Amino acid sequence: MAKYEAVVVLSVQNGEEATKSLVEKFKALIEANGTLESVDEWGKRRLAYEINDEAEGYYAIYQFDCEPAFPAEFSRVAGITDGVLRSLVVKN
Repeated sequence: MAKYEAVVVLSVQNGEEATKSLVEKFKALIEANGTLESVDEWGKRRLAYEINDEAEGYYAIYQFDCEPAFPAEFSRVAGITDGVLRSLVVKN
């Protein structure tokens, strides 16, 4: 098991309920495949540049332990999920 950190920037155009459900979706995905240490929700922030014509995004940072194969799966799921503007997984 190795330590990882994932940053996910979510769209705020779908509303607060949709944003919260996406945060919970990724939390459940991590818990099913590893050990979630913490979720740090930064909330709505202004983006440095527009992504898909959006100037604001909701930031959530997940710290977790998992097997080395899971971060690729996490990135794949984040990439195909509607409402995710950007995501990044790094090894700590």
